Parts: sequence; structure tokens; C-alpha cells
Amino acid sequence: MRVFFSVGEPSGDVHGANLIRALRERDPNLDAVGFGGDRMAAAGCDLHFPLCNNAIMGLSRVLVALPHFLSLLSEADRYFRHHRPDAVVLIDYPGFNWWIARRAKFHGIPVFYFVPPQIWGWMSWRVNKMRKFVDHVLCSLPFEKEWYRERGVQAEYVGHPFFDECPRQRLDPEFMANERASGHTLIGILPGSRTMEVENNLAYQLQAAERIHREHPETRFLIASYKESQRIMANKMLKKHPALPARTFVGRTPEIIELSKACISVSGSVSLELLYRAKPTAIVYYLGPIMTGIVRSLVSVNAITLVNLLAEKMLYPEFAGSRIDPNAIANAVLHWLNDEAAYQSLCSELLALRDRVGAPGACDRAADRIVEAVARRSRRRLAA
Repeated sequence: MRVFFSVGEPSGDVHGANLIRALRERDPNLDAVGFGGDRMAAAGCDLHFPLCNNAIMGLSRVLVALPHFLSLLSEADRYFRHHRPDAVVLIDYPGFNWWIARRAKFHGIPVFYFVPPQIWGWMSWRVNKMRKFVDHVLCSLPFEKEWYRERGVQAEYVGHPFFDECPRQRLDPEFMANERASGHTLIGILPGSRTMEVENNLAYQLQAAERIHREHPETRFLIASYKESQRIMANKMLKKHPALPARTFVGRTPEIIELSKACISVSGSVSLELLYRAKPTAIVYYLGPIMTGIVRSLVSVNAITLVNLLAEKMLYPEFAGSRIDPNAIANAVLHWLNDEAAYQSLCSELLALRDRVGAPGACDRAADRIVEAVARRSRRRLAA
């Protein structure tokens, strides 16, 4: 079986790698190719381009990169024409992946969307693209299946693959022991995996941390950087806060979340890892004034964080838009530091939600559906 993947986000790289492993368990001769990242390559995917290493945000940056995206689309189209994979699997990254789906559909190749974009939350008219160009939507959130099916899209709930990855994480015991030995109250700061997220959000997170430290001098701050260039950026920003006891780390996100009393994080799929570890968290996400206006006109839900959407209530306080108040962020964390009963109550709610929605096995279920669909299509061809 030959499967073409199109994945453009660091989190999608993790999910793609786990899905490739699950598919290979079912078909040892799997030929996995396409666009992805280092983890997918390590899982045996023949990468045509490391798209996950170049995740970008913002209209201006997308326009600058447009010729490159068109080149990748042409490359994919040629591959579909000459090698005809049995399936195309898309993971999130809708702007580019809609075009991949179009070309796959043109060539008669079945398209699977694993971890589909949250079009039910904003710009919901994009469901027309999903209906036209995608054969199977493998939903990651419980309510998505009914939403899609009501709109004529073939959809099945398989679960969120983040809950496959979290149990596999192995925390570094030496790192954990060294940090715990300090005896300080640790607060995690997660500024995001995209460089633009770090640029937009870390300053507010550090200002909130400064206020928290003034009121609780025993606190120390651990900053999780996705890559070295972002750690260097974070260290430069820390120079504006010389009295703040904070350190930066690359590749330590699971350890930092586990060690922390609470976290200050950007919105994104990392919120599911925070849920898995039942960690009270203040969510920050800066949007420029123009983008804030656009989003408000397009969004049809009352929360931006997956955990809050799953809970149908604000378990994680959100601070989003063009006006971010660091004091309000700090107040949320200080509430948990000052009121142990409130802190423990939130932890209990998070654990209950995790038990309800956090069952692992999404990649196995997705792999089963892909293999079954490809086999059915092959049988129909032979019968014809």
C-alpha cells in the first residue's frame, strides 16, 4: 500500500509518525511518502519536502512563500499522476491541504483528513470544500462526527492522536529530580512551536511572570522552546526582565508541564497535553487589531482552547485578541497559588474530562479505517 501524506505543523509531524507506525503494523510493505517532518522521516516516510520545519503564520508571510507552495503543489500533482498512491492523508494545515485534496481528487485518489481543521468553529462554509474534495474525515473531537454528517460529509470519530502520544512520552528522570530538588514552586511558560507565536506572546507571558514572582518570590519559571532559535529569542527577551528567575529549554515540554504547579501557554494542541497532565493553565493568544476584527466576524464558538471546547465551559481562562493584559494573566495563576481548594477543584475537573475524552488509540483506529477503505476500493476495482 502506498500512502501520500501532507503535514505542515510540528504537532502534525508527531501524529503523522504515529499513524505511519500504525499503518505499517497492518501492512509491513507500506510505502509512505510526501510532505512532513523529522519524526515522520524517522518513522519511515520518504519526505519530498520537510514542510513541518517551515510552518508559517500571517498573511504577509504566506504571500511571500506562495511561489514555494505552488512548487510543492506541482510536485504533488506530478507524483499523483505518475505513481498513483492508494490514499492521500492530510493532517490539519488546511490552507495548503485543500489544494492537495483538489489535485488528489482530480486524479481519483481517495482523500482522508486526519485531525481535520476546526471549521465548525470559524469559517464554517469551508465544509463545502470538505464535502467536495475529501472522502473520509477522521474526526478527533467527539462532536465533530455529527456536525460533519449533518452537512453531508462522510465522517467518523476516531479520537485525538495527542492522547496516543502522551502515554508514550518518557520523562527524563535526572532532569525531573534536579528541578524538584530546588524546592521552588515551578511555573511553566509555553510560548508556542511557531516562531511568530513566540514573537507575539512571550513578552506578555514574561510580564505576567514578573507580577507572579513579585507576589510569590518562591516561584521559578521554566520556558519550553520548540527549537534552538526560539530558545535564543526567548533568552534575548529575558534580558528585559533581569530580576525574573527563568530558564529556557529545548525539547523539555513534557517535563516542564509535569513539574509545574501551573502553566501559562499559548492556545493550540498543546492544551491537550496540559489536560492529559491535569495542569491548571492560563491561555494567551495575541492577534493583531485587524486579525482580531476578522476573527470575531468569523468565529462561531465562545472559546478558542480545545480543552474548553471539550468541557463546554471555561476550565482554562483565556486571554486572546489585540489587547492582552499581563496582570489578568497573572491574576489567574495567583488565584491557584493563593487558593489551594480552588486549585485542587480545577485539577479534579481536568482529570474527569481527561477520563471522558482522553482515551488513546486514535492512530490505530484511523489506520484501520484507511486500510479497510483502500481494501474495499481495491475489491470494487477487481470486481469491475
